[in-house]
Amino acid sequence: MNKTQLIEAVATKANTKKKDAEAVINSLVEVITDALKDGEKVQLTGFGSFDVKERAAHDGVNPFTGESMHFEATKKPTFSASKALKDALN
Repeated sequence: MNKTQLIEAVATKANTKKKDAEAVINSLVEVITDALKDGEKVQLTGFGSFDVKERAAHDGVNPFTGESMHFEATKKPTFSASKALKDALN
């Protein structure tokens, strides 16, 4: 399911206009993104939680050339599904 299909499904389920559903979904994504940027964990009961994991700087080797490389520290978003979501899928 892509974003357009998600907007259509939410609009149908909530019995609202697609434009309103799109505004809500865009706002949700923006709020979650802003919270993660601020280092906050976002928990949606019954769905899961979004968090940020930090990856330390490290050295590596280019497998094609054998040349040493340095990788800077990075942050990556993670999602952990709730037990309720896992149970719904199984």
